[in-house]
Amino acid sequence: MAFEEALASVAAAVDQYRAELKTEEATKTAVVMPFINRVLGYDVFNPSEVIPEFVADVGMKKGEKVDFAIMREGEIQILIEVKTIGAPLTLENANQLVRYFHVSSARVAVLTNGQHWHFFTDLDKPNRMDDKPFLRLDLLDVDPYTLPELKKLTKAAFDLDSVLLAAEELKYVSALKSALREQFEAPTDDFVRLLAGTVYSGAFTAKVRDLFSRLTETALQQFINDQVNGRLKSALRGSAPVISAAPEVSDTESTVDDAEGTDEDTKSDIETTLQELEGFHIVRAIVASEVPFDRIVSRDTKSYFGVLVDDNNRKPVCRLHFNRKQKYVGLFDEDKVEHREPIERVEDLYHHAESLRTTVARYL
Repeated sequence: MAFEEALASVAAAVDQYRAELKTEEATKTAVVMPFINRVLGYDVFNPSEVIPEFVADVGMKKGEKVDFAIMREGEIQILIEVKTIGAPLTLENANQLVRYFHVSSARVAVLTNGQHWHFFTDLDKPNRMDDKPFLRLDLLDVDPYTLPELKKLTKAAFDLDSVLLAAEELKYVSALKSALREQFEAPTDDFVRLLAGTVYSGAFTAKVRDLFSRLTETALQQFINDQVNGRLKSALRGSAPVISAAPEVSDTESTVDDAEGTDEDTKSDIETTLQELEGFHIVRAIVASEVPFDRIVSRDTKSYFGVLVDDNNRKPVCRLHFNRKQKYVGLFDEDKVEHREPIERVEDLYHHAESLRTTVARYL
C-alpha cells in the first residue's frame, strides 16, 4: 500500500471509530498500531522492530512504560506515547516519554492521541526532549507540507539525519503558522498596531485602535479570499486547464462515447468547485507514477468533472460526481464503461488508487 493511501486508510479509521475509542488501548489497537504498520512500515508483530510497553527504569522510577519503541539496527530510534483520542497532548501527560527520551538512544519522540501526532527531538539541549514539537500531524486535516518529512521516518526511507537537519526550521515554521492562525482569528493589539503603523501615521489612540482592529479583521479575511480565488483562477487557466465538455447521460453506467461533443450553450452554467479541483490534484498525484504530471488534464461539465489523459476524451481516467449530496467517483473498466463508487470525502479517492493507475496504464 502506497504511503498516501495508507495515511488515508488510517485517517478513515479515526473518522469512523473516534466515538468508540474511549480508552488508550482502543486507540492503540484501532489507530496507532495501523499507523506504525501501514504508514511508517514497521512490523508491529516483530519485537526486533517494534517493542510494545517498553520499559527502561529511570532513577527511582521503576516499572514505568512507554507504549511503543521502534528499533532500527538494534538501536531504539523512535519512542511513542499514546493517549486516549481527544486527550490534550501536553508534556505534563507524557512524563515517561520525556524521561525515557533522556536515557535512551532515541532521537525522535512521538506523542499522539490517535488523531493528532506530535513529533519531538532535542534541538534545544542534547538528549533532552524539546518542549515543542518540530512536526504536527492531524489525520483529519493533513497538511501536505508535513508529508515529505513524515516519509523520512518510514522504514523504507528512514533518514534521521535529514529529519534532524530540517527539524529546527520545521519547528519554527509550525510555530509561526500557529501564531498567524491565531492572529487571523483574533488579532491582538500589538498585531493591529504593527499593521496600522504601515498605513497610518497619526497617534494610536483608543479610537484609532478600535477602528483598525475592525479593519484588520476585514483585511485579513479579504486577503485569504483573494489568495484562494487567485489559486482557483490559476488552476483554471494554468497547466491543468479545466475545459468544458458536454454533460453526461444520467445512467449509473456509461461509456466515454456518451460525452464526446462540447455544447457551447452550456459553458456559462458550469461552475468548478474547490472540491473538484482538490479531487483532480489528488487523482493527478496518484497516477503520476504511471504518466508525466502534465499529461493529466480536466474537463468540467454540468453533471461531472472529468479527468483525462492527453486531453483526450477517449482516454478517461475517472469522473468526479461531486455536485450532489452523495459524492461518487466514476471508474472505467477495460471497455471504458463507467462504474460509480460512493465516497464520503475527497480524500477517499486514495482508496481507488490502484484502479486509477490501472486505467491510465491501459493508454500507454
